[in-house]
Amino acid sequence: MSSLKKTLMQKGMKLMSDPRVMKMMQDERVMKAVMAAMSVPGKAQSLAREQLENVAKAMALATESEVKDLRRTVRKLEDELSKMQHDQGSEKGAGSKKKSTAAE
Repeated sequence: MSSLKKTLMQKGMKLMSDPRVMKMMQDERVMKAVMAAMSVPGKAQSLAREQLENVAKAMALATESEVKDLRRTVRKLEDELSKMQHDQGSEKGAGSKKKSTAAE
């Protein structure tokens, strides 16, 4: 794969040094068209993602981002619960020690 990329880069650099291509690249219309062509994959991907989310919502399914949010929330709540249990356990341990020293 890297050899293909390397070859394409070399051909592209050779093409860019051609005076006819350089003149064409100076044309604002050509540059706008190139920029628009480069943005097409990103637009297509975001459109597909939006359509997928719409279908998931129509079918009452959770989307990937919603599942990630839920997992994050559950993890956070589990951590808080664990901390509370730990704190409660240490308070009971301290309370039983106080009672035993008071009895002495």
